[in-house]
Amino acid sequence: MSPVLALAALCGVVLGSGLWIAVVRLPMMRSTSLTTRVSPQLRAVDVRSRLLADSPANVTPFGPLERIIRPVLTDAVAWSHRFNPATAALTRRLAQAGRNQSTTDFRAQQLLWAAAALATSTLIMLLLAASGSVSVPFAVVIIVVCAVLGFVGRDYVLSVDIKRREARMLAQFPSLAELMALAVSAGESTTGALERISRTAKGELAEEFVLVLAATRAGTPLAEALQHFSHRTRLAPLARFVDGITVAVQRGTPLADVLRAQAQDVRDLAKRELMESAGKKEIAMMVPLVFGVLPLTVLFAVYPGIALINLGF
Repeated sequence: MSPVLALAALCGVVLGSGLWIAVVRLPMMRSTSLTTRVSPQLRAVDVRSRLLADSPANVTPFGPLERIIRPVLTDAVAWSHRFNPATAALTRRLAQAGRNQSTTDFRAQQLLWAAAALATSTLIMLLLAASGSVSVPFAVVIIVVCAVLGFVGRDYVLSVDIKRREARMLAQFPSLAELMALAVSAGESTTGALERISRTAKGELAEEFVLVLAATRAGTPLAEALQHFSHRTRLAPLARFVDGITVAVQRGTPLADVLRAQAQDVRDLAKRELMESAGKKEIAMMVPLVFGVLPLTVLFAVYPGIALINLGF
């Protein structure tokens, strides 16, 4: 494939995509939703004109191009939700990552990552195919694989964010638990101790306590707000922390001793995980030792003897 033919193919793809977007967005090509059919009968509720409403804020630096592509991207996300039964699981994972983001926005980001990987790989493969370095079938396979990896890569980044956030929360928990135990021992109530921690501490766990206090101020009982916090984080030490507070509040048991014991349990857990990690690293260090250092040592030890034997003969 010559460079001129590759450039012509790329221009044809761009022109075809633009024409397809223009045709698909025509009113006659779109099905009328229930909200659109019912909205004329509900004008008494909202009498503001849509022409005077502020345009939605851009979330990417592309400006007008984003406003052109956004409807198509929204339709693609809605279409992908029909074949994705894991929306509830994704909502839970976004809550674990501490993101105030809807599943639609996350799926849109996945599609954008896939589109960016597809565009980048297509450009590279076109250049390589024009120079004759790769064949066309192999280039098509690489492009498809890159698009899939871009879609899956966003989900992998979310999993990494969840693990890092959980590690930070567990690292902050012993100090905050002892601070709360000190506040309770000084005469503070459970809600007052949480409020004091939220004012003085910073971090992921302190932000979660702020959400718990906001829920209690909105009328939710403290035990129920803590249960919601436990479901959001899904960490065993924090679940035991919530259970301990709930039992202490309901039965009147000393809360400070419970909090100190839980803080010590988390510190012991961190020590065990550190020892396990050290054991795994020790085993991993055997690989370069056995396959790298030991053969060189044997070679340096045996080679002089073999050389002397050869000289003797």
